[in-house]
Amino acid sequence: MSDVQAGNRIRAAAPAPDSDLLERIRRHRRHTLELLTVCAVGLVPWTVLLAVKLPSGYQVHHWRVTWVGFDVLLVVAMASTALLGWHRHRAVIVAALATALLLICDAWFDVSLAFGTSEIWLSAALAVFAELPLAFYLIRRVTGMISLAQWPSAKAVACSDEQAPGLDA
Repeated sequence: MSDVQAGNRIRAAAPAPDSDLLERIRRHRRHTLELLTVCAVGLVPWTVLLAVKLPSGYQVHHWRVTWVGFDVLLVVAMASTALLGWHRHRAVIVAALATALLLICDAWFDVSLAFGTSEIWLSAALAVFAELPLAFYLIRRVTGMISLAQWPSAKAVACSDEQAPGLDA
């Protein structure tokens, strides 16, 4: 049985969520989307300011601490993902996404900081053949796990809107 078929069977057996739960989910979703929209809009002028004001070069202090610290964080994220996965804990979704994000950041910084040096080829190879494939694999697995979750369907939300008008006001 595929993950999708198992998810459909679980969703079919699940009871319909009550209207209070659906309203709380709608409210949290709306607030989260508003926050993310404001942050995305606010980040645009900040990014333009950085592009104009930052120097093209900078003498870095504590280079070793920075990269070793980042790699330790990546090890902790990978180990957490593995441990949570072995224990079949649903928090594995968060850990796997964090690990994927760190892998993408690692690839970005490795490649962008190696431009103009002899290290570019090794950095690019690690990004293309190790870091990015593992990140995208983790993201794909997480989306598969999320599809198995019991989310209120759009139809259930629409039905609750008809039963309780004015809840979004």
